[in-house]
Amino acid sequence: MDADEQRIVAFTAGSHGLVHTYELSIPILLTVWIAEFSTTAAALGLIVTIGYGLFGVGALPGGILVDRFGSKPLILACLGGMAGSFLLVSVAPNLLTLAVAIAVWGVTASVYHPAGLALISKSIDKRGTALGYHGIGGNLGIAFGPLATALLLLAFDWRVVAAALTLPALAVAAYGLTVDVGAALPDDASSSSDAASEGGTKGEVSLATIADDTRILLAGGFLVVFAFVTFSGLYYRTFLTFLPDLLGDVLGGLIDVQLIDPESPYADEFDVGRYLYVAVLTVGVLGQYLGGRIADRMLPERGLIAVMAVLAVLALLFVPAGATTATFVVVSLLLGVALFTVQPLSQATVAAYSPSEARGISFGYTYLGIFGVGALGAALAGTVLTRAGPQELFFVLASIATLGSLSAVAVTRFATRQD
Repeated sequence: MDADEQRIVAFTAGSHGLVHTYELSIPILLTVWIAEFSTTAAALGLIVTIGYGLFGVGALPGGILVDRFGSKPLILACLGGMAGSFLLVSVAPNLLTLAVAIAVWGVTASVYHPAGLALISKSIDKRGTALGYHGIGGNLGIAFGPLATALLLLAFDWRVVAAALTLPALAVAAYGLTVDVGAALPDDASSSSDAASEGGTKGEVSLATIADDTRILLAGGFLVVFAFVTFSGLYYRTFLTFLPDLLGDVLGGLIDVQLIDPESPYADEFDVGRYLYVAVLTVGVLGQYLGGRIADRMLPERGLIAVMAVLAVLALLFVPAGATTATFVVVSLLLGVALFTVQPLSQATVAAYSPSEARGISFGYTYLGIFGVGALGAALAGTVLTRAGPQELFFVLASIATLGSLSAVAVTRFATRQD
């Protein structure tokens, strides 16, 4: 890659990491908000569902906006919006303001995936390498964004932490202003949407073209694929939203970690569950690699059948594993590996069951299912925990994973491979 391409990769990888930093720092902050706002897990679960839902629902219109205005302006707007939303979080006096702030985050973050992936795919010659670095950026945000949030909470009030989280987004946005996306575009891409900042546009996008592409997808049985990605997204969000609290509750009864002086003013903020949560997200990097290897060696939809079945079994083992520290940590980490193994297999399946001319909108619908419909998992988790308990929540998760495995079977039988 030349210097211009490297700058684009750095810009998009950094932006991708920040999107997931904010996304998965919210569950860390939930552990503080329950007490701060004297509310219930169900109420906070509903608020988070709004934000995560908009994060998913906005992906489809976000892709349309990318075609109209170009990737770079949308990524900059995303970064500025996310920073502004967490600044609002830091001063939220009540649940209503917090809900508005999380909703703003969801709307502005939703445009990133179509914008970032479009920019890379249209401006980098070594596309695979660039997408690899982009994925690494996302994984670093997934793992170390929540870790940074947890560490900051040891030393600072949560409002200071939320305000501090705005700074990386502003820094990456400032760097993005220096990135010349037009310089990296091929000579024949003067009409690309990614040259919008240079005055270029892409072809017309209308309701008619969107409807035509959708009909093409439905004709090939893509609705079955959509059902699978929806179940996978529902499992993802239901599992992760209150996971720090669940891990902390179990570990608190198993071990007594005295890394912080009990008399220290930070002692009340130290929760070992937060760090196991980060470990669960970190081992997801191994899951991403494993899923990619499986996709290269067998039909990805068949791999999904097996991995979703594994997720169902692990969900059933989670509560019984809490009998000892060792078994609990092992099952928690295996859940992290299996959860992220699904992602590359799912992406490969979407690509295989969508024609190239409708590939963009197919991923738009995919993000709608995973992050939009899947966002209901936050409210589902909060409601089950409020009215029942962890054991019932993980029975629900096992049921979702089983339905996901069955829908993957349906993909092999009722959908038509296009690629």
